[in-house]
Amino acid sequence: MLTSLPNLLTLSRVGAIPVIIALFYVPGDWPRYAACIVFSAAGFTDVLDGHLARTRAQVSIIGRILDPIADKLLVVSTTAMLLAFDRITGLAVLGAVVILCRELMVSGLREVLADIRLRVPVSRLAKWKTAIQMVALGFLIVGDAGWHLVPVVEIGDMLLWIAVALTLITGWAYFRAAFGALLSGRQRPPRGAAPAPKVAKQATSVG
Repeated sequence: MLTSLPNLLTLSRVGAIPVIIALFYVPGDWPRYAACIVFSAAGFTDVLDGHLARTRAQVSIIGRILDPIADKLLVVSTTAMLLAFDRITGLAVLGAVVILCRELMVSGLREVLADIRLRVPVSRLAKWKTAIQMVALGFLIVGDAGWHLVPVVEIGDMLLWIAVALTLITGWAYFRAAFGALLSGRQRPPRGAAPAPKVAKQATSVG
């Protein structure tokens, strides 16, 4: 049900995106902190919606579809804005590109897997990658507006590179698991396809 609390929390992540983007265009330091708060709250709903869905027995197909879409929209849009406003610079740009490419490639592969009704579960390491990535983006949103005694940008860059390393590891593991399942012949027929005709087996006699 789309109006269940877990699904509404998932949709709130999508609703937070235009707010975060708009705050990038507001001059001053306070919009950076406001954008960081909105982004952090949106990231927290990623944990909360799944927990509520399981504890309330409200796990749904639409929730499983919306959750990864909302995650990727939030990460991709925020990363794109950080790049556009030069809050990710130098070699960190390459790290951001790696993250963006991985998100797009996994989304495409998930679409193919969904078409043949095959699901690859998310690993614990991938969840850690997402958490570290979210924290890194939060630091980078604040950027130079952070407290001068704390190296906010450096912490954000360091966490970003950790997220990049985990992105490569989990991305490779995901593609290997997905293509392994495809090549092993365990996939089901695509949705809407007619079931394959059964071939009658001929009994053999033992002499």
